[in-house]
Amino acid sequence: MKAVAIAGAGFLLAGVSFAEDRQDALQARLRNVEEPRILFVGNSYSFKLPGALVRVAREVKRKVIVEGVTKGGWTLQKHAASKETLARIRGGEWDVVVLQEQSQLPAFNKEHRNRKMIPPAQALVAEIRKMGAVPVFFQTWGRRDGDHKNVEAFPKDTFEKMQHRLVIGYREAAAAAEGALVVPVGEAWAREMKEGTGKRLFGKDGSHPSAAGVNFSAGVFKNFFFGE
Repeated sequence: MKAVAIAGAGFLLAGVSFAEDRQDALQARLRNVEEPRILFVGNSYSFKLPGALVRVAREVKRKVIVEGVTKGGWTLQKHAASKETLARIRGGEWDVVVLQEQSQLPAFNKEHRNRKMIPPAQALVAEIRKMGAVPVFFQTWGRRDGDHKNVEAFPKDTFEKMQHRLVIGYREAAAAAEGALVVPVGEAWAREMKEGTGKRLFGKDGSHPSAAGVNFSAGVFKNFFFGE
């Protein structure tokens, strides 16, 4: 296990004490590691991101090792109960572990999030910090036409409405996990949608990312981890 103190972050990554994570401290840590190790924990939205992040990191002349423990449709609740996921978190000497919730769940109501999302998120973040890594949440994007699979809960839904709910859901999870960082991928997609160039980011189903969407999302991670 790595026992790494992040200068200025207000906490020691060995379970001694903790205060809110900071992006500048994370970037400082990654600058001081020759080949940072990053793990994605999520589902199909994260399938192709590890490889894409390796590619785009080369643009800033950084070598990174990026792996994933990702299963289609999985929630953080399933990952928190998975021996495989916990073994990967514990065994990889990661610098960063990225947590991605099922694409709709963070946009559900607060009561649902408090039951289904917050407890496993807190458990996974605690495990990540125990192993000396920095947890970050992967804020995903709203579906192109909103959540039409839950029309009773969200009548006349749109991308913008769903994205707003996702932002709230991930912020709540991060706050509940003692100030974990959130990589605002969905907000970057929202800017593209507002500018009229966002639909290219979606695959044919209006939910999963196209190749352009994967590369765009990887670019957001690159900038978050290594700066512009």
